[in-house]
Amino acid sequence: MANEFPQVMTIGGTDSDGSAGVQADLHSFFMRGVYGATILTAAVAGNSYGIQDSMVMPLPFIDAQFKSLAADLHIRAAKTGMLADRALVQNIIKNWQQYDFGALVVDPVIITKHGAMLLEQDAYDAVKNELISLATVVTPNHYEAEHLTGMKLDTDAQTEAAAHQLQDSGAKNIVLKGAHDDPTQPTVRDFVLLESGKSFWLSEPYHATDRVNGTGDTLSAVITAEIGKGNSVEEAIRIAKRFTNQAIGHPIAVGHQYGPINHWANKIVYPQF
Repeated sequence: MANEFPQVMTIGGTDSDGSAGVQADLHSFFMRGVYGATILTAAVAGNSYGIQDSMVMPLPFIDAQFKSLAADLHIRAAKTGMLADRALVQNIIKNWQQYDFGALVVDPVIITKHGAMLLEQDAYDAVKNELISLATVVTPNHYEAEHLTGMKLDTDAQTEAAAHQLQDSGAKNIVLKGAHDDPTQPTVRDFVLLESGKSFWLSEPYHATDRVNGTGDTLSAVITAEIGKGNSVEEAIRIAKRFTNQAIGHPIAVGHQYGPINHWANKIVYPQF
């Protein structure tokens, strides 16, 4: 009976207000019916106004977390989120190659949805050249895909070419998330390129809201959860797109400024929403 229940893992930092990072991942895992474990890489003191402080976990402590989980749980899929620096990225790669934790979903948290760089150059290089090649699925946003490929993605053809370039660099399956910074746009369209060569676009309604914290975490976490349950990569991606859009489209009143998405929207309808 031990370890029969599907177990997945998130590798990332905590966000003290619960809107993003491993908290958003755990919300997603719970709502998709899998047990979620964590490798804590960093801790952030933050709220809906912004980040006030942060710290990176000591590398030996990260090693210990990997060892502890590998000795007991049966992790069927895992995901990475925000990774602070080059030493941390390389530590995660070392540990990932040492243990068997199933499929890896890489959310390359390197550039914000508005185009601001989040990582120093050496850490970015490690993500691009070393981590992404280990990914079963990689989920860059519009600006991350532009930076990773050196291409402007102004047309569908350019977006599709960028996805193929990322696949050529080693990632097996790519979800290239569409831009969503135009308040007049009717939809948000993501391009998906699978390892088999199959490709397609996914489209969901655009929601004009500032309650979008944790969006990228949630998409990649739901993909991880569904793979951990035994679904195909394609089905996992389709479920994740729908789940995330529902969570954005039914906001909850938490925080004063840039609040979290609503992970309960897919299962429960609260009268006050």
